[in-house]
Amino acid sequence: MFDRTYDFDTSGVMSSRTALSVPKLASARVPPHGYFVVSAVFHYLGPAFAVLLFVELEPTGVAWLRIASAALIFALWRRPWRTWSQLGRATQWTLVCWGGVLAVMNVCFYLAIAALPLGTVAAIEFLPVIALAALGAGTLRNLAALVLAVGGVYLLIDVRLAGEPGGLLFAAGNAILFTAYIILGHRVSRDRALTGIDGLALSMLIAGVVALPLGLGQALPALSDPILLAAGIGVGVCSSVIPYVADQLAMRQLARATYSLMISLLPATATVIGVLVLTQIPTPAEAVGVLLVVAGVAVHREVQARTR
Repeated sequence: MFDRTYDFDTSGVMSSRTALSVPKLASARVPPHGYFVVSAVFHYLGPAFAVLLFVELEPTGVAWLRIASAALIFALWRRPWRTWSQLGRATQWTLVCWGGVLAVMNVCFYLAIAALPLGTVAAIEFLPVIALAALGAGTLRNLAALVLAVGGVYLLIDVRLAGEPGGLLFAAGNAILFTAYIILGHRVSRDRALTGIDGLALSMLIAGVVALPLGLGQALPALSDPILLAAGIGVGVCSSVIPYVADQLAMRQLARATYSLMISLLPATATVIGVLVLTQIPTPAEAVGVLLVVAGVAVHREVQARTR
């Protein structure tokens, strides 16, 4: 399943120390949009199941279980510490920053979805990303796509926000950190010194350490309950392992602006998952918002970079 060919790295030649690295599935044979669809589904499927755990654990406890279980899985799978000493200082700092962002972002996200509907949090999460998409819009067609997507997100923002100032605050913090996640994640995916997956694995280990004081105490009841612990691990796999790996594989092939616009699909995905898993039924205006978001992504076309 694994080989030593390096066609996975589109930005440069991968070093031989990553010999165990990349499954052939990760080659360019799979369209980046396919990876993004996987990420979009699991990005909110895991949190939807996490909401169901809030009756047993505090949101910060569930967030810690998600981060810690994902970090453990990446550690066993990739053993990323073997590459740390061979990385340049700039790459190391990028990974440290990304790990900190992953930890605090996930905690803010879980505190937000404990107070607000999943689709609403997803819509707010997208707002700062609009700036990234706008910076790379490039053509009138892509500007039109951006307008459609923004209009859809606007309709998805629920008027109930006024009644949940705390949830709104955490949702806003999560949105800002999610933008940082895209910027840093895209940088890691293009770094010639490592594969995106190994960079992700290192950052998740760092996130696990950063998150210790934020949620370990609230997660302690799950450590003595096999069912709760298994559920927390399942949330980690669905929320942080599958979607983050898919993100790295998509980012490696997509321009950052294109990826940022496609993120506008996430409020629509979250709304659908909210209906199926949490019975959070959207209003007619929210349903129109979903359609506008999908239309915006369908209209968009990636602008080819002039240089590598």
